[in-house]
Amino acid sequence: MEVMEEGSEISSSNTVMCLLTDPEGEPLGAPLYLPQNAGPPQLQEIVNKLLKNEEKMPYAFYISDQELIVQLGSYLQKNKVSVEKVLRIVYQPQALFRIRPVNRCSATIAGHTEAVLSVSFSPDGQNLASGSGDTTVRLWDLNTQTPLFTCSGHKNWVLCIAWSSDGKHLVSGSKAGELLTWDPQTGKQSGGPLLGHKKWITGISWEPVHLQAPCRRFVSSSKDGDARIWDISLRKCVICLSGHTLAVTCVKWGGDGMIYTGSQDCTIKVWETSQGKLIRELKGHGHWVNSLALSTEYILRTGAFDHTRKTYSSPEEMKEAALARYNQMKGNAPERLVSGSDDFTMFLWEPALSKHPKARMTGHQQLVNHVYFSPDGQWLASASFDKSVKLWNGITGKFVASFRGHVGPVYQISWSADSRLLLSGSKDSTLKVWDIRTQKLKQDLPGHADEVFSVDWSPDGEKVASGGKDRVLKLWMN
Repeated sequence: MEVMEEGSEISSSNTVMCLLTDPEGEPLGAPLYLPQNAGPPQLQEIVNKLLKNEEKMPYAFYISDQELIVQLGSYLQKNKVSVEKVLRIVYQPQALFRIRPVNRCSATIAGHTEAVLSVSFSPDGQNLASGSGDTTVRLWDLNTQTPLFTCSGHKNWVLCIAWSSDGKHLVSGSKAGELLTWDPQTGKQSGGPLLGHKKWITGISWEPVHLQAPCRRFVSSSKDGDARIWDISLRKCVICLSGHTLAVTCVKWGGDGMIYTGSQDCTIKVWETSQGKLIRELKGHGHWVNSLALSTEYILRTGAFDHTRKTYSSPEEMKEAALARYNQMKGNAPERLVSGSDDFTMFLWEPALSKHPKARMTGHQQLVNHVYFSPDGQWLASASFDKSVKLWNGITGKFVASFRGHVGPVYQISWSADSRLLLSGSKDSTLKVWDIRTQKLKQDLPGHADEVFSVDWSPDGEKVASGGKDRVLKLWMN
């Protein structure tokens, strides 16, 4: 296929002048004249050539946030676009592997005696933990699909659980405000309870393994208005982050070493982690902040583990691999943060660059309960009490689509590892899988007898776990 440079003698009737840019808007070379019969396959070739990729990479192409799936000529005709103007085409790298949608429930496992409030796969996807209103944490054997360990020790509901990204520790937080750490290999408590919070735990986030290996520190947020950094080797709270005037509802430990806390005082605070100094305050929400998400979250969660299942012989080796994955995913762009609120809106921030939001995202008719970036950071999904899930451009914050189908509030969402599918769990007792490309429902997964509180798609992409009011843990496969 011939590509014409600007300025060459050419009849413009069957060509169109295009500018290829990356998702951040950075142009890839000068504008090019492309024949109108060029489509995604030809564009792939051009991008791979211009980027000098030794191994050919797959790309998807977008014009004004709509995926290009036809030849340029048909696109221009259908959208009545003038060939006089330069056509901006965004190329977006795609995952080299494909995750199949889950379509059947492979196991319904009883064990918990009260509602299952949280489910979470380990970073390598090989283990699964759940926290329940019955005061226990449970670890499940994914090979036999049976209960493995019951971790008892909490005296009240287990509200949240979090794996360290090296997979060596699991920490749980309860309604009584205590934190317990567990050894996933044995299901036993490692050391006594970590005490300090005066009210219930609302969130837990570990220091990324690319900053510290083996993982030692995590941060917890609480209804008491504080966030606390704990060191599991010292078995104590090393820094208390206080400054919020109301409950802290969510917390994230970012890849650049900052901690982000969202609160009912309507603010998000950014902290450095060596002394716990407040660096920045992000203001704009008119009501409680409910949920925070980082564009790098998937990489932070999985650390050194990827779809190749490589194992590591030392913490140093793991740290190095995790850092390489983090840098590759982040590229030259700053880490992005999104906040979802009771004021029905979301804000997109680049906290390292500014205290002002990059975008305000409106459209939900009820409170925004959960926000989550896709693993590649290109998309952002939001779940709301208005029964919808919405999809947004993860870089600009522009609205892309609404997924409608749930008949009750949507509580939680989770992404497939290849960023092509989105999972949601709802009060209506169903799970649903949405296809990002077609922007339609891919799979409806009924089966729970009551509200689904928590869903998680395993990082290896092979299974989904869900839990809720009916007390059972369900595993879904493809």
